[in-house]
Amino acid sequence: MNKIICLLIGATLSFNGFAQKSIDRSKVPTPGPAPVITIKDPTIFNLPNGMTIIVVENHKLPKISASLSIDRGPIQEGSKAGVTQLMGQMLGEGTTKTSKAAFDEAVDFIGADVSLSAGGGFTSSLTRFFDKAFLLMAEAIQSPAFPQESFDKLKTQALTGLKSQEKNASAISGRVTNALSYGKNTAMGEFETEESIKGLTLKDIKEAYADNITPSRSYLTFVGDITPAAAKAIAIKALGNWKGKKISLPTLPLVENVKGTEINFIDLPSAVQGEISVSNLINNPMSNPDYHALLLANQILGGGAESKLFMNLREKHGFTYGSYSNVGNGRFQSKFSGSAQVRSDKADSAVAEMIAEIGNMREGKITAEELQNAKAKYNGSFALGMEDPARTAAYASNILINNLPKDYYRTFLQKVNAVTISDIQRVAKKYFEKDNSRIVIVGNGSKILPNLVRLGYPIKKYDKYANPIVEQVKDANIKETEKTSEAISAFSIVEGYLKAIGGKEEIKKINTIKQTFTMDLMGRSFAGNDIKMSPNKHYTEVTMGEMKVMQSLFDGKKGYQAQMGQKKDMEEKEIKEAQDEKGIIPQLFYISSDYKTSYLGTGKVGSEDAYKLKITKPSGKVSVEYYSTKTGLLLREEKTTDAEGTEMTITVDYSNYKKVGNVLLPFIITQSVGEQEFSMNVTDIKVNEGVSEADFK
Repeated sequence: MNKIICLLIGATLSFNGFAQKSIDRSKVPTPGPAPVITIKDPTIFNLPNGMTIIVVENHKLPKISASLSIDRGPIQEGSKAGVTQLMGQMLGEGTTKTSKAAFDEAVDFIGADVSLSAGGGFTSSLTRFFDKAFLLMAEAIQSPAFPQESFDKLKTQALTGLKSQEKNASAISGRVTNALSYGKNTAMGEFETEESIKGLTLKDIKEAYADNITPSRSYLTFVGDITPAAAKAIAIKALGNWKGKKISLPTLPLVENVKGTEINFIDLPSAVQGEISVSNLINNPMSNPDYHALLLANQILGGGAESKLFMNLREKHGFTYGSYSNVGNGRFQSKFSGSAQVRSDKADSAVAEMIAEIGNMREGKITAEELQNAKAKYNGSFALGMEDPARTAAYASNILINNLPKDYYRTFLQKVNAVTISDIQRVAKKYFEKDNSRIVIVGNGSKILPNLVRLGYPIKKYDKYANPIVEQVKDANIKETEKTSEAISAFSIVEGYLKAIGGKEEIKKINTIKQTFTMDLMGRSFAGNDIKMSPNKHYTEVTMGEMKVMQSLFDGKKGYQAQMGQKKDMEEKEIKEAQDEKGIIPQLFYISSDYKTSYLGTGKVGSEDAYKLKITKPSGKVSVEYYSTKTGLLLREEKTTDAEGTEMTITVDYSNYKKVGNVLLPFIITQSVGEQEFSMNVTDIKVNEGVSEADFK
């Protein structure tokens, strides 16, 4: 048997070798002719309540799906930003007739898929169970229960989601780019915030439902093993009596691009890469005569691994894992954008190369091979997509919504294949801006900003919520240790903080402090004690159950760190940094000659305005601290550390201040390194009791 198998393998290899010899692999295969597209027209009819029904029959499999789409258009929510999305989630929390648990059980029992959102609903099941599944979806969309406990749960989840995005460079870039491009106070540019979500009530959810969930301007699409007659019957039975508010599509004013290309920079010290977006606003409805040429132009520039951006930034220069572009479309103003995540030290070079490639497109530096490959991609993907009946249904609704000719998709590939190189250059010059672009960069300012100046573009700084940052330091010659006469200075910030937590005299009375805390990290629970004695003795112990997992001790002159029984004495550099702490509350000593302080202007911590203070400590270690403009309290500290040869930024947030004796101290301390975050919840603080010299031996 083995011999026979070996012979078969040998024969196969010989055949493959012969086949390879007969193919010239130095040449790109010539694409075949564009496939002929045959699309059967769907059945379309209307219900009296304003709903349009689309039926695409396909009886190959005993399965049916139905999707309900409400054509509402962009919704401006203002101070209630986030309410529509939260309302959509509430649609899946049970109905006035069926609890959430019973509803989910009924869906699972028939093996169906039922989902709801602010844009409508979807259901899919085997043919024999479809009526039951569809009636469940119809019940959920028409009779939501909106229970208070579900609202509270989803609201908390929304706030947690916002918190997790605070250090996500991609999320920040998307939010700021839209806000600056369209305007923060517009339907296309607004975004939800902690403040807007916290302010929402169940009444707001019910009002959003009444305003937006309606049969008016809605499209119900059936796909699969169903006849038009059966589809009409179940639609009338389930949704025929549904009433709702009559809605109209909003008219949005067009927004102009920036007058000249500019860089909008958002400082994110914890970012290990620079997030770059180069964009400009365009108008590209599906009826646009340039639509097909623009699709191909985008494909050539940044549509995949063979595109200009990818080959330049990744293959040629190694700046990134990938760089892509995207062209928006539709009835409302959209964006052309190019993007990349690059090494911080190469952010400026990456921007220059992205702008250069956009320039190449505008100048017509496009080869016949690039155009032919782009066409081949659309020919193949379009034909492959036609095997999915849902795609046909989507095409049908697109024709209705966008008022397109009936043969729009039948002639789609003809129009794609008629595009020439001169067409590509023409649309690139019209839609890919080079001199009126908005370049949004999110990253570590200390590493990226100094090199951006060489590009020659104006640089405007913004916080993570698209608020402009105004540099308030007017005189660059003011020494860092000098107490300025301005209303805001390093001196006034420190003085304000000391006053806010209890005053200098009370702070000076603190000789020892002992904090007990708990924290969760990587799915495990820990407990610990943090002990300090003036001026700079410090001991920290962290346990998991009965086991000590970490200890750190400094007695003022020497110390050690121990993890899981492995002990390491502090090195000279670490000792010097530990000696930076001159007291229990180090700010008491910031104005002394041992420290250098400078005011860096204002910033944001979450939604709260803060003064930024740069501290250079006696050891040379530098940190930036954020103090609330309202309360004076310390909100955040940013510093760097060396972890096995890699410089990492650590962000420490302080919150939940409570009075301990006569001073205010934080009871929640949240630390972030990169994208990893954990919080220490302080359970008890003792001042001037329970600590002795013996604790530091």
